[in-house]
Order: sequence, then C-alpha cells, then structure tokens
Amino acid sequence: MDISRIINFFCIVVGGIAAFYAQAQQEQNSYILIGGIMLLVFGIYRTSRNIPSKFDKEEETFLKTEKEDEV
Repeated sequence: MDISRIINFFCIVVGGIAAFYAQAQQEQNSYILIGGIMLLVFGIYRTSRNIPSKFDKEEETFLKTEKEDEV
C-alpha cells in the first residue's frame, strides 16, 4: 500500500473516531469534535484528489480522425 493511502485512511479513521467520541459524551467537547471533523474532511479531500474526473478524457470523433487522415 502506498504511504499516501495509509495517511488518508488514518486521517479518516481517527477523525471519525474523534468526532463520534466527542458527540457521545454527556458534555460535548467542541474542540475535539471540530478537530475530528477537520481530520475526516482532510482525509476525504486527499482521497478524492486522486480520483480522476469523468470529464477529463477527450472523446475522439469521426470528424477529427477524418481531418487528420486527409492531411
């Protein structure tokens, strides 16, 4: 496994656990909750950054290939 994936997974897991822990207590600790949510969002952002967009690929049409073949 790549070190970047391990860091992303660690951030997501630790952030989720911290957010649930802060939410489960009688008196909610806002700082732990905010820190957990920040770690969770940071891990999700880093993970989604590596997923390619479906709009990035260029589709080759018949007209493009026809013009290239004529030249």
